[in-house]
Amino acid sequence: MKPKFQVRPHQNLTWAIPEIKTKTIVKNSSPHREYHQSPYQSPMAHAKHTGQGNPIIRHKFTADPTVLVHNDTLYLYTGHDTPPAGVEDYVMNDWLCFSSADLVNWKEHPSPLKAADFSWAKGDAYASKVIERDNKFYWYAAVSHRSIPGMAIGVAVADQPTGPFSDAKGFALISHDMIPPTANQKANLDPTAIIDENGQAYLIWGNQTCYMAKLKNNMIAIDGPINIISLPAFSEGAHIHKNGDWYYLSYGYGMPEKIGYAMSRNANGPWTFTGILNQVPKNCETNRPAIIDFKGTSYLFYHNGALKGGGSHRRSICIDYLRYNQDGTIIPVIMTTQGVEKATS
Repeated sequence: MKPKFQVRPHQNLTWAIPEIKTKTIVKNSSPHREYHQSPYQSPMAHAKHTGQGNPIIRHKFTADPTVLVHNDTLYLYTGHDTPPAGVEDYVMNDWLCFSSADLVNWKEHPSPLKAADFSWAKGDAYASKVIERDNKFYWYAAVSHRSIPGMAIGVAVADQPTGPFSDAKGFALISHDMIPPTANQKANLDPTAIIDENGQAYLIWGNQTCYMAKLKNNMIAIDGPINIISLPAFSEGAHIHKNGDWYYLSYGYGMPEKIGYAMSRNANGPWTFTGILNQVPKNCETNRPAIIDFKGTSYLFYHNGALKGGGSHRRSICIDYLRYNQDGTIIPVIMTTQGVEKATS
């Protein structure tokens, strides 16, 4: 069935998706949103944009965004796709850092962290999460372990958001032998973290299975057991954030990946799957979200393969607006080429 979608002048969408209408079902005190057909238009679809649009970084291939706000500046941390010509695989050795006061003009900083900065790792600078606590910045990153088979998660620390970051432990925070038995060597991918209103920090991560554990106050040690979160079609790319009274757990849904999400009143669940946040990105089979409020507006960061020469192993970061319904559910995001206009206070 062909999607019923009318492209309005100046919308400049990367593609048209089926029109959507919704109904809300109350399940376990959480709104569950089913998607059918009715129109939705990006809130800034006709706005004049002063930047170059999406993707926002064009001189390098960037992937797997994580973002934080510090002193009225947004810091964007990304993976760095560098496969040689003719190679279709993930070749990623370091992470990149950019900052902006308006989300249109971006400053690149020296690479603050490399996979080789973890002496126990053999490489692979995969998706990560940076979070601030007590004036320190903690970087949770997925890498390949040198001596324990499989992926692992390390944690680095810095006094400034631009680093330099250094290994906080000297060994892995999470290794393959710490999780429930699995043959999946990529199980420890794509960490995300949050600190709840009571000061308890949580780490969430996984590939094919979603894992969750409490962190100690020092942010560099697990506090208690590793638990499994049951989510439909969970692939990878977890991201947790809070808006109002709701926590949101977004993730790569299926393969190729859309972004699905679940909601909970508590950071440690229980989680209720709620719907699809956006569709499969252009020319790319993976989809890793980062959601944040900046200067009074909510944004979705993600990656696609839209640049010349781009694709699933040569990705690029994009930004679009994100909005919520009154019941807290997220209005599905239409990915655009024009991106966002300057953020102002």
